[in-house]
Amino acid sequence: MNIIFEISGGIGKNIMATAVCKAIKTQYPNDKLIVVTAYNDVFINNPNVDRCFNFNNLSYFHEEYIDGKEVKLCLQDPYRQTDFLKREKSLIQIWCEMFMIKYNGEFPEIFLTEREKNFYSKQFQTDKPLFVMQTNGGAENQPQKYSWARDIPSKNVVEVIEHYKNDFAIAHIRREDQVGYEFTTPVQGNYRSMVVLIAMSKQRLFIDSFAQHTAMALNLPSVVCWIVNSPRVFGYFSHKNIEANEFTQKPELVSSYIDKFDITGNLLQFPYNSEDEIFDTQKIIDGIESLK
Repeated sequence: MNIIFEISGGIGKNIMATAVCKAIKTQYPNDKLIVVTAYNDVFINNPNVDRCFNFNNLSYFHEEYIDGKEVKLCLQDPYRQTDFLKREKSLIQIWCEMFMIKYNGEFPEIFLTEREKNFYSKQFQTDKPLFVMQTNGGAENQPQKYSWARDIPSKNVVEVIEHYKNDFAIAHIRREDQVGYEFTTPVQGNYRSMVVLIAMSKQRLFIDSFAQHTAMALNLPSVVCWIVNSPRVFGYFSHKNIEANEFTQKPELVSSYIDKFDITGNLLQFPYNSEDEIFDTQKIIDGIESLK
């Protein structure tokens, strides 16, 4: 049987999907798992995936994998499920149950080759231990480069950097259009190189974005800051999850539909008096210290 697993969404969601792939293959070990995604790099060398196709390259797909074949389609989006709306289960579990796949507590997996490790590690050699941060996320084309709903406020980032700048080489995963900070080295590159960077790190501070999922796939506990998303859905218990302080203002939710908040940071929905109220920097530092 051909099991066709389509994954829409960003790279973090695709990393989580590797756990679903493992659950599918556990239940159907003798069948062929075919992934269709925008992020092929996530699935390279994954032993649970028989073939991986990009949405932009599906020539003769129906003829090869569907026409006249026994097929199981796994195409639904877990974001459209009631359990996701209620925020009571991990997205991975919701995904599995939606496809009637037994969830056995699978976690994301990324498979690097020794050649990749050797090649990319040369780019990130430092005299100090590495502290890797990802403080901002989102797509390049989003209108606001800072999202109060997802990103760590600059005040907190600056204070963390000041605390650790003498002891660590701080690598900041960011695009050129995102905010940069003194005493950090901006890093960007293909996904596989970022996996190697995170694997080399001694300390990590992330938001709910691809880096925290990658750290989980590498079994590297990290500090992860959360504002409107929930670690119960998108996070992992092995991380030190720092959730935002209680709201100090009533948010304006006139534009809310299925999700309460817009992850890109709708200005009207802001539920604080200022960004200074979102996180206590000392809690973040205490979280980092607890992982030493």
